[in-house]
Amino acid sequence: MVDKNVEYYNENADSFFAGSVNADMSEARNKFTSYIPNKSRVLDAGCGSGRDSKAFLDAGYDVVSFDASKEMCRRASELIGRDVGNMRFEDMPFDNEFDGIWASASLLHVPMTDLPRIMKKMNTALKTGGVMYASFKYGNGTKMRGERKFSDFNEKSVIPLFENAGFTILDNEVGHDNRPGRETEMWVEVIASKT
Repeated sequence: MVDKNVEYYNENADSFFAGSVNADMSEARNKFTSYIPNKSRVLDAGCGSGRDSKAFLDAGYDVVSFDASKEMCRRASELIGRDVGNMRFEDMPFDNEFDGIWASASLLHVPMTDLPRIMKKMNTALKTGGVMYASFKYGNGTKMRGERKFSDFNEKSVIPLFENAGFTILDNEVGHDNRPGRETEMWVEVIASKT
C-alpha cells in the first residue's frame, strides 16, 4: 500500500527539512523534560528533520529516533550524526524502554481509526511513570491539507485519546505554530504520563 503522506515527505524532504529544522520548540521541550529524569532515555517518534533529537542529544539524553520517511531519516541522520530508524508507528517493537516519548507533529498523520491502537503501543513503549508529548493540528476530525491527510484534535477531543490508552494528562494546551510565517496556525499540545 502506498502511503501518500510518507510519499509526500520523501518527495519534499529538502523543503520540509528546511522549513522545520530551525523552528524553536525549546519551550515545549523544556516543559516535557521537566517531567523526566535528566539524561534519561527518550524516543523521538516520527522525528522528521531530527531537530528535537539533536536538542535532546545535546542536553545529554539517550535518544532513539525513527521516521516513516526514508528521505527524512537520511537528513535527520546527517543532522544528528547517528542512525535514524526507518519505521512506522505500528511497527514499533518497544516494551517498557523509555522515560519519555516525544511525538511532535508526527501522530497527526495516523488515521483516526488507527490512533487508539498506536497510542496503546506508545504506552507500552514507556516505563511505568514515563511521560509522552504529542502535538496535533487544532481542529476536529480528518482533514486534507494539500496532498496530506491529518487527524485534528482540540483540547477537549484529545483527552479520551490519551486516557483510553492508559495515560493521565499532565498538560493540555493550545498554542501557535513556531515556524516563521505559520504563526496563525494553531496546535493542541499534550503531555501525559503512563499510569
